Amino acid sequence: MRQAIRALGWAINIFWAILLFFTITSVYSALQIRPGFGEPYTTASGSSLIASLPFYISNGGFYDINNLNVTTLVRDNLGNPISDSSTFVPLIPHGRNVTGTHDMKIDIKNITSNHLSHLLFNDSVLDVDIALKLDYANVVPFKISTNTTMPWGAPMNNLTIGNISVTPYNTTHVRVSVLVNFENHSFLNLNGAMRLELVNYSNQIVASGSTNINVLPERDYGGNIYLLSSSSLATVREARLYFQTSVLNYGPVVISLV
Repeated sequence: MRQAIRALGWAINIFWAILLFFTITSVYSALQIRPGFGEPYTTASGSSLIASLPFYISNGGFYDINNLNVTTLVRDNLGNPISDSSTFVPLIPHGRNVTGTHDMKIDIKNITSNHLSHLLFNDSVLDVDIALKLDYANVVPFKISTNTTMPWGAPMNNLTIGNISVTPYNTTHVRVSVLVNFENHSFLNLNGAMRLELVNYSNQIVASGSTNINVLPERDYGGNIYLLSSSSLATVREARLYFQTSVLNYGPVVISLV
């Protein structure tokens, strides 16, 4: 009986010694994990913007890293969510370094929703919440989080109506020329059509017309839309613009003319 108790005591001592050793080495090793993030960059893919975040993990400890998960939440300056993305790496062996890229996809079709449409017409700064989670030695959970920002370039920044000129067309109609200006600060090519309606105080359309546009990234647009009208333009209250391009369909954009 005494031998059994003595053996049990030795087993308990060995267990605690192993546990202490593992705790010390795992804590030390966890301190040797060196995560980091590079400078974000943006590219275009169809109707989406891809904001890419380079990252690296240096596992300088004694144990493997499992289930690495990089997640990001992109929000506008009002706190509205825009994109939620994650990147998973199942294993980083001890003594190894891993580099990768986490992609945050921002679909322009989602931007056209009511609570995000301001991003179509105004440059801004987006908030990015970044979280990195992993399991160390399959036992110890590890998590860090940070916040950063990235610039947002609006595809139709500073959209304005310029000069409106009227010339006779025939005995019943006049020819109206309306200047439209905006700046494409995005990485997208706006290729399609733009339609304009002039609306009076009775909410009636007194003139309408359209034109083709092809505005390259980081270029300005300034062009006239020509319309025919049989009504007096003295009662025109507002202009309504509609965009139908390869990357977005949106409208009306209402611009007051009074």
